[in-house]
Amino acid sequence: MKSPKVIISCAITGAIHTPSMSPYLPITPDQIAASAIEAAEAGATILHLHARDPETGRPTPDPAVYAKFLPRIYEATDAIINLTTGGGLTMTVDQRLEAPLRFRPEMCSLNMGSMNFGIFPLAERQHPWLHEWEQPYLRGTQDFIFRNTFRDIERIIELLGKGHGTRFEHECYDVGHLYNLAHFVDRKLVEPPFLLQTIFGVLGGIGAEWENLAFMKATADRLFGDACQWSVLAVGRSQIPFATEAAMRGGHVRVGLEDSLYIERGQLALSNAQQVNKIRTIIENLGLQVATPGEARDLLKLKGRDRVAIQDRT
Repeated sequence: MKSPKVIISCAITGAIHTPSMSPYLPITPDQIAASAIEAAEAGATILHLHARDPETGRPTPDPAVYAKFLPRIYEATDAIINLTTGGGLTMTVDQRLEAPLRFRPEMCSLNMGSMNFGIFPLAERQHPWLHEWEQPYLRGTQDFIFRNTFRDIERIIELLGKGHGTRFEHECYDVGHLYNLAHFVDRKLVEPPFLLQTIFGVLGGIGAEWENLAFMKATADRLFGDACQWSVLAVGRSQIPFATEAAMRGGHVRVGLEDSLYIERGQLALSNAQQVNKIRTIIENLGLQVATPGEARDLLKLKGRDRVAIQDRT
């Protein structure tokens, strides 16, 4: 199901980077809302959202925090709102589901397998640490498994997909995750068209190598054929090169400060919008077009923004 237009997803803040790493990482509800709206205005089709404690910057699953920025984004832009079910690396599955079940968005992310998720090397970087939680949080991933069992995945699909009509950004960090997804497709728990996000460069997942991108794409083609819309994200310095290659191969792209804090080598990105502008310029210079939110809704068969619970500020 090759798309004539490129969907740009933008991951606004995530749960990997900490406040000490960049002054431009959105932390408070005001910052997250403003950054998401700017990204949408720059051309982001889908906004992938996490929440953070506004005082410490630590990832939080609290729906009350989400409620401080989601309605503002909903009112200001037509972009597709995509909430995380990955949450933060220390959260239980129940905690990770609190906000998605409360707001019933058009899309949610869904990690397609348990994995070692190592961000502990970030703890050794030399800069002033603003909060006591940051280094222990990062170092704790040296002895940590990011849980997404078959039962967890099926439960999330049942609660959000079957229960509320939410569709998913199926996040695959390695080849085995593609086969996990195929298992759910074979059982008809995941039905086309679906968004497949192949992820490169996370320690514990497949590396950011060109041969790996080609192999993941070939495997996805073999397993899913025309059933999926294929997208790519790569972390750190591989973000823009891999997104460019994905667009050239007929796929979609994801950028954002969750995945990389930089706009080029040694230079921090000033905003999510700056990264969106960069990849949009590349896409258009390739003679391609960026999909509007409406076009992406049609392509992915989303339920529509009128069937979410985000607009309710209570």
